[in-house]
Amino acid sequence: MNGYARELEVALDAVRAAARVCRAVQARLVTAETLEKKDKSPVTVADFASQAIVCQRLQAVLPDDRVVGEEDSADLRGADSAELLAAVVREVSGELEGPVDAEGVLAWIDRGGAAADTERYWTLDPIDGTKGFLRGEQYAVALGLIEKGEVVLGVLGCPNLSGSAGPGLLFSAVRGQGAREHALETRGEDRAIGVAAVATPSEARFCESVESAHSDQGESAQIARRLGITQEPFRIDSQCKYAAVARGDASIYLRMPTRKDYREKIWDHAAGKLVVEEAGGRVSDVFGRELDFGKGRTLEDNRGIVATSGAIHDEVVAAVRAVRGE
Repeated sequence: MNGYARELEVALDAVRAAARVCRAVQARLVTAETLEKKDKSPVTVADFASQAIVCQRLQAVLPDDRVVGEEDSADLRGADSAELLAAVVREVSGELEGPVDAEGVLAWIDRGGAAADTERYWTLDPIDGTKGFLRGEQYAVALGLIEKGEVVLGVLGCPNLSGSAGPGLLFSAVRGQGAREHALETRGEDRAIGVAAVATPSEARFCESVESAHSDQGESAQIARRLGITQEPFRIDSQCKYAAVARGDASIYLRMPTRKDYREKIWDHAAGKLVVEEAGGRVSDVFGRELDFGKGRTLEDNRGIVATSGAIHDEVVAAVRAVRGE
């Protein structure tokens, strides 16, 4: 049996279940009216339900493993949150077998409140790309396993991304074992994936956020010109960008720092980083330094993200540093 086989099985199961719930909530609760009112309650319901489901699945199989998640249950415990909590419980009940009550759901959510200070823990973003979710577009459920500061396993759930396995995809990677694309709905349908064979940066295509606030797109445009890139950027929300690079839809993903004091959260990059690397690509910060997941809940010693198909990585980092004057 391959190393981490048990962990991979439970991670795929957990992310698959969470992705199903998120997709159902998006289809049922995101409407023209909620968009017009900028009502974020649908994504809030899905966010909490997703974290509860993933933590419940991990607890059932790996009860000693900690989870470092994005959410905690404080916003669901007030008297004015009863309706929201009831909605979350309904969504969780619809996915899990057996009785589900509010206290159980709250406890599962709070399992994600562990500190990132042990040799082994999972890190979870229950919905990465909330604005994409609310627009009915791309978002991801991202789960990574970290051991001794290194990501050793990652699973991305991309419910609205399509591929050869159909609409709705999972992407998985285990350190040293490659990256794979899985059908969301059908177990056992998967294939190996790899980055695009791009020899020079001018042949590459950028992948960047739809939301300009998430990265400095002006700098990205300058970098593209410096590298001789003429293709239009592939714009997509969330850690689905990592999946796009891993399977060759694009060859460069930049997340440029938008302010000096900002540090990336580990759950925003752990799973996606490993998927790209195991697909043959490279991931670093804007200085070319390896991402260090051993400093707590943030990438404290890193600035920004550069993910590429691999062969062009050093040239891309050099262009990034030249444009940034570093």
